[in-house]
Amino acid sequence: MFVGIVGKANVGKSTFFKAATLAEVEIANYPFATIKPNHAVGYVRVECVDKEFNRQCNPRFGYCLNHIRFVPIDMVDVAGLVPGAHMGLGMGNQFLDDLRQADALIHVVDVSGSTNEKGEPIQPLSYDPVNDVKFLEEEIDLWYAGILKKGWDKFARQVQQEKTKLCQALAKQLSGLKVTEAMIDAGINKFGLNPEKPAAWTEDQLFELAKEFRKMTKPMIIAANKVDVPGADKNLQRIKELFKDYIIIPCSSESELALREAAKHGLIKYAPGDSKFEIIAKDKLNPKQLNALNFINENIIKKYGDTGVQQALDEAVFKLLKCVAIFPGGVNKLEDSDGRVLPDCFLMPQNTTALDFAFKLHTDFGKNFIRAINVKTKMAVGKDYKLKPRDVIEIVAGR
Repeated sequence: MFVGIVGKANVGKSTFFKAATLAEVEIANYPFATIKPNHAVGYVRVECVDKEFNRQCNPRFGYCLNHIRFVPIDMVDVAGLVPGAHMGLGMGNQFLDDLRQADALIHVVDVSGSTNEKGEPIQPLSYDPVNDVKFLEEEIDLWYAGILKKGWDKFARQVQQEKTKLCQALAKQLSGLKVTEAMIDAGINKFGLNPEKPAAWTEDQLFELAKEFRKMTKPMIIAANKVDVPGADKNLQRIKELFKDYIIIPCSSESELALREAAKHGLIKYAPGDSKFEIIAKDKLNPKQLNALNFINENIIKKYGDTGVQQALDEAVFKLLKCVAIFPGGVNKLEDSDGRVLPDCFLMPQNTTALDFAFKLHTDFGKNFIRAINVKTKMAVGKDYKLKPRDVIEIVAGR
């Protein structure tokens, strides 16, 4: 699973990325500090099931703090986008190509209005961040439309002449964007298009179809960054009123990065996404650092509940992508062969069945599936049982 961090140049994308991953990336106050995409591992929060078994888990991947499991996800921070990116302006071609692998996008917006449309620093509140939300959506839509329309006349005529299955042929052509046959069928039905006569589809219909594919394959959440700048909260409210279809999260990437670094060095007790932090080494903090922590507590934590970085990741995975966290385990034994308790946690698609999960664990488990057992209830379930968030599942398979 890939979550892409996107946005205009110089809005704090790389700061958001570093705050989420603690990866070493370049952070600079000028456009295009990110030239090549940065890849790193971030984590989503899951309430661990170990406390329900009065055990302490030992994750193979990720980690667990106070019975909160941090499950790894892949993240990519791509070059900043500028208007006209779909035509190759700025780092447009590279930016968009780097996005192909992403399953969901977090659009980092400078809600303080302190960067103009080119990503250049300006006075706070002198630029309308509403423009950024609109233009990025439009750029990605136009990119999708360009891919869909490329060679469309020849493709449509060939489909009609050979009477091939349109959904199958188009899915093959758009596989790089993760567009499936089911998505294409849903789009065709939504707009009332005739699948037997694609050559008759208009330019406007193709564009609307491309937009629909973008929404299906690149769902987007908005991280309203730099919300700690005085006056930014008014811009935040306007964006929420104008873009009701989006999940919009107030965010301060710099605050999260400061807390993560302080926790890393043993100065405070803090886990990503916590609604509070505790200073545990006050004697090692200078007045400037203490003032900064007090500012974060008063102007971010108390006002918004958290810094927004972890919340954006969690909501991208669990609300946009509708994943469920599933733990493999056994009724009589929660340990693996190395003695690790509940070592794994998988992020599975919504409506995953017990049989799907068996195949995820091992192909042979799926092929020789007999039944599954809900470890919490100790009840057997069939192959069609749909897994629920935080289920602990044992797979029983033949040889």
